[in-house]
Amino acid sequence: MPKFKLDDKEYDVEVLSAKAQQLTADLQNITARIQETNNMIAILTKAKRAYIADLKSEMLSAKAGFDFGND
Repeated sequence: MPKFKLDDKEYDVEVLSAKAQQLTADLQNITARIQETNNMIAILTKAKRAYIADLKSEMLSAKAGFDFGND
């Protein structure tokens, strides 16, 4: 029997009304979308940091006249 947790209490999905079952499914979908979005934020933050590091390296190379890049 599928269960879900709400306010630290477990409930059986199958004993809920049809409307409550639909709301439970909607809640699970939105929770999954939030997790996907958080994962994307982590990926984009990592990319941003890499671009900043590359930009700093490029600026230092231009100023010093020496290529510090990893290319």
